[in-house]
Amino acid sequence: MITLPEGLETGEAVVFLRRAGIAARDAMDKAEREERSSAACARIAGSEGFAQARTVMIYSAVRGELQLDALRSHPAAVGKRFVFPLCVSRTEMKAYLPRGWKAGAFGIREPDPALSEEVQPEEIDLVICPCTAFDEAGNRIGMGAGYYDRFLPKCTNAAVIAAAFEAQKAETVPSRSWDRQMDAVFTEQTVYRTEKG
Repeated sequence: MITLPEGLETGEAVVFLRRAGIAARDAMDKAEREERSSAACARIAGSEGFAQARTVMIYSAVRGELQLDALRSHPAAVGKRFVFPLCVSRTEMKAYLPRGWKAGAFGIREPDPALSEEVQPEEIDLVICPCTAFDEAGNRIGMGAGYYDRFLPKCTNAAVIAAAFEAQKAETVPSRSWDRQMDAVFTEQTVYRTEKG
């Protein structure tokens, strides 16, 4: 578990936790990361929220993030629409049903908007967020660009969860006014459900 040093201001704490969470996931080798990712995906696939969702927003893993490939190929995924985020400006993200791919912001594999179908946020039933660190209360830290912070309030009909490795769990994560508490956090070992979930 990641423990914060005493005396850090909120901004300093967020930076510390982000770096520590990234270091923890980067410490895994490829085989270990794939095995743990598959275990977390199996937990998500077996959840009631996933079973009830028709349209699921997932992400393309980069830089050691938990991979969701096994979720798309899971038997429980049959009949579901998987949409992916696309950064359309320095502040805005949209969701697309991919029909083709391109290299997008930060080198992330994104749907090619010229070939893909935009899906409105209110059509999404379940959003699965990446994170760098999280706590048992469902507080999450992303990469710091704020794309999910601005997009999630538009997903008025969606349950919102995070997918992370157990090694990324922190004792506590500072919550700021714009942060969206997760309904649950799924890891390879367990599920941390919050009051929202």
